[in-house]
Amino acid sequence: MRLVTAIETIGKLRDENRRAGRKVGLVPTMGALHDGHGSLVRKARAECEVVIASIFVNPLQFGPKEDFEQYPRDLEGDRAKLESWGCDVLFTTSPSAMYPNGFQTFVTPEGPLSAEFDGAVRPGHFKGVATVVLKLLNLTGCDIAYFGRKDAQQCALIRRMALDLNVPSKISVCPTAREQDGLAMSSRNVYLTPAQRAAAPNIYKALLAARARVQGGERDALQIREALARDLAAIEGGSPDYADVVDPDSFERIQQKIPGRFGAPAPALAIAVVRFGSTRLLDNLRLDEDGS
Repeated sequence: MRLVTAIETIGKLRDENRRAGRKVGLVPTMGALHDGHGSLVRKARAECEVVIASIFVNPLQFGPKEDFEQYPRDLEGDRAKLESWGCDVLFTTSPSAMYPNGFQTFVTPEGPLSAEFDGAVRPGHFKGVATVVLKLLNLTGCDIAYFGRKDAQQCALIRRMALDLNVPSKISVCPTAREQDGLAMSSRNVYLTPAQRAAAPNIYKALLAARARVQGGERDALQIREALARDLAAIEGGSPDYADVVDPDSFERIQQKIPGRFGAPAPALAIAVVRFGSTRLLDNLRLDEDGS
């Protein structure tokens, strides 16, 4: 596996791949890799001739009281994992290289996709996400970029950005990878104490209960939302940030009845964020599907 650390080098590699007509897949990450990232790399490996993974802890998407300095970093361990998963190129660079002196152009999303939920709780977060993702898409010239569905609002925002700005890369949103007990895989899970780790899978159980209500015939979004909020509030040691039912593409809140035809629900997504101490865990589940 090739290690690339310079912006100029990844640009040259992009141009070489284009001239050779190679299909390129990109897996953007912030490192501290786990098997959820592995599932994205393996999917890229199955679909593309060249697989690039990026590791960049992006300072733009961290607020002043968030965990940028403490965010877990293990470049050598991550490098070994990527190689074992079949990655061809690891691109990692510094904030000063990504945002050099004089940098002043940012992607600032507007509308419900960036204003509500994580956009409201973490002001400026999605500006940082959109800016770095657009840079990575441009730097690698990838045909497909792979993202995990755990970060559903981020995925919806990136797909919208690619559509609005005519980005040629396809955005592939892949299923949430979970531990055996249902907890969504996340780099931040390492922050949990043993007691918090034992309680955290109840987030997924609460989401499953919301889907069971829909599959049982409940269509009142307010009732589903309130029941989800109660289930999350009952998690020992947890403090919910929010719980809601939204359209999975626009992230607009479903206000009354979940729409549908012939008794089947239309696309709807239950979303949840719970804090355990300073660790913030997010998860979501489609209510109109049987699978995770």
